[in-house]
Amino acid sequence: MSTVSDTYNVLVRELRPMTRDPFSLIFSLLQPLIFLGLFGPLLIASSDQPVGETLQSFVPGILVMIALFGTGTTGSNLLYEMQTGSHERTLVAPISRSSLLVGRALKEMAPIIVQALVIALVTIPFGFTVNPLGLVMGLVLLAVFGLGFGALSYSLALASRNHDWMFWGIQQATLFPLMILSGMLLPIENGPQWIQVAAAFNPISYIVAAERALLSGDLASMAVVWGFVAAIVLAAVGLSVGIRAMKKAA
Repeated sequence: MSTVSDTYNVLVRELRPMTRDPFSLIFSLLQPLIFLGLFGPLLIASSDQPVGETLQSFVPGILVMIALFGTGTTGSNLLYEMQTGSHERTLVAPISRSSLLVGRALKEMAPIIVQALVIALVTIPFGFTVNPLGLVMGLVLLAVFGLGFGALSYSLALASRNHDWMFWGIQQATLFPLMILSGMLLPIENGPQWIQVAAAFNPISYIVAAERALLSGDLASMAVVWGFVAAIVLAAVGLSVGIRAMKKAA
């Protein structure tokens, strides 16, 4: 119970700046809105499908992109706290070290859910249709994925605390290949064989496929099962690596 209460206290501490400054949450919607407003029309124009069908494939990919980039860069916050000495002050607090990591990672669920919900609702007037239960399950899937990927981002920040350039270098070299090889923007099926093989080893591609199935109402699809398996495994690995890194940092 002590660990649970410690995790809750860390979660509340991390959420407090967001409630005091909601503009940061609104500003983070800029990137997905740009993709919707600029890349979306190009994709629709080059597709032989109706607008609604194109959006059924494109919007779920944008939701996963929100989770990917939102949690992939969140380690920079911890990196800044370590450089300013704020993180060291939290280490002397009488709370479990694992709670410092888990509470931070749980915080990433809140902005992901809010941003994904806003994007989904904004695109409905343009022909995007969404299954209500599928949307709820899709948000849960994004939250689990964000939990694990956010924990990995914090682990990278802890490993590169003395070399912040390493954090940004690895982060940039990882996020964009994961995005492209997931098929969230363009279909992988039409690409070269080696890209299709690489995409099969990308866990994000299974999450993208699951989001598309869920939002379209195909809740019993095997793509949903594999998507949740990928998200759960990623969360387990991320939390395990992150907790170990946090304990070593203490």
